[in-house]
Amino acid sequence: MNGLLLHCGSKNVDRDDLKYIETPHGTASWKPVPHYEVAELVRGEAMERGYDITSEEYGLNPSGTKMFGVLRFQPHGHPEYARALGFRNSHDKSLALGITAGLTVFVCDNLAFGGAMTIHRKHTSGIEVESLIPDAFGRLSEQYIRLERNVDTLKVMSVSIDEARVITVKAAEIKAIPPSDILSVLKGFREPQHEEFKPCNMWGLYNSFTETAKKYSPPRADFAYRKLAGLFGLDK
Repeated sequence: MNGLLLHCGSKNVDRDDLKYIETPHGTASWKPVPHYEVAELVRGEAMERGYDITSEEYGLNPSGTKMFGVLRFQPHGHPEYARALGFRNSHDKSLALGITAGLTVFVCDNLAFGGAMTIHRKHTSGIEVESLIPDAFGRLSEQYIRLERNVDTLKVMSVSIDEARVITVKAAEIKAIPPSDILSVLKGFREPQHEEFKPCNMWGLYNSFTETAKKYSPPRADFAYRKLAGLFGLDK
């Protein structure tokens, strides 16, 4: 199970479970979209475009008003990670409908997201998800290429432990992680669980953050990934 969808007050659900989440009535200016409809449209568009889906995961906050999903795709030839797609939806006006490109790191099943949403559309009365989602997929390939290039850049950027301390404190200052997790991130950087992250570089530090984020709820993890993407330059 990955960092985005592990629960802390929230829960993992199957796609079919989303059918039973009640969608509130809209207003003249607000049109909530059923979670199940979003999940089905995203999955259907992926299959229509020939994406070989290897897994799909969904998470809900306790009230069911926020939904987060991750689809993973057949490895595309890279030995370290495969492509993933993250998406989210809300019934309480707290989150816009969003889809973003991501990577799943094989060795630890951590996620890296590019930060910038391919679509980021509020639930206004004019929202048409049937056209928004295909348009988003049309831009995903470019996002994946950019994200993979940025990851390669992180791998060649050396980081000392003192520099890691500064970056980790900054992450807490921008609320990417709570201050109580600073020591956990630094310990993961100094003593990584996997050989792949032993070189002291920015990629290893980033994965220490995402390893720590596995305990976060879906909404908290979503916020953390977006903040970390900006901090580490994955959204450029």
